[in-house]
Amino acid sequence: MKKTIRLAVIVVIAFVMNNVSFAQVVELKDSITTDLKLDSTKQYLLKGFFKVKSGAKITIPAGTVIYGDKNSKGSLIIERGAKIYANGTATHPIVFTSASAPGARVTGDWGGILIGGNASINVPGGVGTFEGGVATQYGGGASPNDDDSSGVLRYVRIEYSGVPFVPNSEINGLTMGGVGRKTVIEYIMITENGDDSFEWFGGTVNGKYLISNKPVDDDFDTDFGFRGKIQYAIALRNPSVADVSGSHAMEADNDGTGSLNTPRSNPTISNATFVGPMQTTAATGFNPNFKRGSHWRRSTQYGLHNSIVMGWPVGIFIDGKNTTTAAQGDTLTLRNTIMAGNKKQFDTTSSNGTFDINAWANDASKGNTLLAEPADAMLEDAFNQNAPNFLPKAGSPALSGASFTHPRVADSYFTQTTFRGAMGANDWTKGWAVWNPQTIVYTSPYTVTSVREIAEVGTPNNYSLSQNYPNPFNPSTTINYQLPTNSHVTIKVYDVLGKEVATLVDEVKEAGSYEVKFFAEGGYASGRDASKLSSGIYFYQLKAHQTDGGQAGKFYSIKKMLMIK
Repeated sequence: MKKTIRLAVIVVIAFVMNNVSFAQVVELKDSITTDLKLDSTKQYLLKGFFKVKSGAKITIPAGTVIYGDKNSKGSLIIERGAKIYANGTATHPIVFTSASAPGARVTGDWGGILIGGNASINVPGGVGTFEGGVATQYGGGASPNDDDSSGVLRYVRIEYSGVPFVPNSEINGLTMGGVGRKTVIEYIMITENGDDSFEWFGGTVNGKYLISNKPVDDDFDTDFGFRGKIQYAIALRNPSVADVSGSHAMEADNDGTGSLNTPRSNPTISNATFVGPMQTTAATGFNPNFKRGSHWRRSTQYGLHNSIVMGWPVGIFIDGKNTTTAAQGDTLTLRNTIMAGNKKQFDTTSSNGTFDINAWANDASKGNTLLAEPADAMLEDAFNQNAPNFLPKAGSPALSGASFTHPRVADSYFTQTTFRGAMGANDWTKGWAVWNPQTIVYTSPYTVTSVREIAEVGTPNNYSLSQNYPNPFNPSTTINYQLPTNSHVTIKVYDVLGKEVATLVDEVKEAGSYEVKFFAEGGYASGRDASKLSSGIYFYQLKAHQTDGGQAGKFYSIKKMLMIK
């Protein structure tokens, strides 16, 4: 313990941050080489580049509030071989935010979160160094591990980050370099970042339920051989704020020079809604640095499926010879996507002969839909800056037209939907997402409701397995469970004859509260996919035992659920 305190310089102090007084703030600075678990009843301040070194892990309970110091460019950096377990919940998200007073928070009030992993990237030697002056490497080098895990981020908000380290070298909201596919990235919202909201430098990590809320530069930026899958993504823009370099919902490169270095950047996005600055094609007065919904360039191979791109000066720009060659060869794909009210739907710059991007995009076999105005997409209130609603209205073309037959999206990670865009009938942002957190007075642990007790946010006192909800279910159901100590957990599903039909969980988990979903119509992991099962009664069983083998830390529970198709 003394070693950890010395390295991290973790000090409990009375503190005043920009006229906001806190009775107890814990500083996080320098680095740790042994495990550190935060306490949701305290508040934390990131000072400088706080690094979790290889072999160590940081655990952040649900409801924890962490501030970033502006003067020292406070940032959290998870190095290669280290792990972060930040498991928030819908009612108690984890919040990283500005240390400025409510009402005085601005873009760039602190740094951001950077995660380095050991998966493959396409730079020479297989190792890169993060932007922003943090001097941290990422990528697996000569022996990459694409199944690498850097831990879990779930129900996490990142607000007012992106402080410039030097001109043109800002820190993104969440930067992932060489992060492997066993890392869990779900329910992440990034608000008013000074650069990009999300940026991936190579790696294979996947993500679901990602929100980019009014950044300065790009919403989703992919480089250096990123090959992950993303489903359910939202981008909302402030029409007044854009970057001088040109702002896009999607900016995609293979690398900075457009080489054909391998692994080739090959991300796939399905069920996204990218809302630009223009509520109508005749709109004026928005920042002229807004450029395109998507800028696919520099030899990227990209897949955009079952999505909505609306309200941009240009919808999709395919830039350069190698990128257009990829489009012609169907290694860059646009399928079953609604292009609504982009002033110019498609554009291209190519030295590749007579590539006709309009003919390519409008090929009937691709299932794309072109609409004259953003309003024709018939979303409830997608341009609202403080309380947007991305649900389709009755009769919206977004309620149908999705397809998962293309090999890019036939992968079991993708939940098969009938709707296009980020939402069908369910608004998955409700409760945990806050679109304008400017005046929130945060307390610890942070809660978005007053229903649950604070005790539920801390470490549970006992093992428990909750009844699934909804029950009966279709298309999915949620199972919650709690662990009072670090435990190896299995959750398996059985039919009425006792035959095992699915494994939902089989891994070591930190103490805390968790949820897992079971999908009657296709799950994002093969073990959670019940699409081939028939309607009927099933049983789910949790077995857990603490990882030190103690007899007192064993638990067994079984419950019944009903699936209806």
